[in-house]
Amino acid sequence: MRVAVLICVLAAAVGCGAGVSSTGATAGPTSLTITFWPQGTTKAAAGTWTLRCAPAEGTLPRPGRACAKLAALPKPFAPTPKDMACAELYGGPQTAVVKGTFRGERVFATLRRRNGCEIARFDKHAFLVPGYRAGTGGEA
Repeated sequence: MRVAVLICVLAAAVGCGAGVSSTGATAGPTSLTITFWPQGTTKAAAGTWTLRCAPAEGTLPRPGRACAKLAALPKPFAPTPKDMACAELYGGPQTAVVKGTFRGERVFATLRRRNGCEIARFDKHAFLVPGYRAGTGGEA
């Protein structure tokens, strides 16, 4: 009888998403390094910042806010799908590299502004780049 009850409890826990956060992501550490080049990677980097979540800390300004924004995104560092049609717009030389771990998974994402899709992806992550204002193509 006890085994049957235990099996039912375990099945209910799995069905309810035990071990999964409210955003649908598995729990795991987030520790990122963000480097930004406002004039492209052939010029000097404007800065490098760190971000860790749970607890929120690092050299990135307002790490709690950044961690909350990242938590709200289901797959923030997923690349643009290869078959995506993107507008041929040049948004500027700005480049950012994000590397480390996100929700326990390795991350190495290069964010550029070479076409419409990459501009949108870069702007989605603008909160990780101090001084950069999304939608303007430049620094604040």
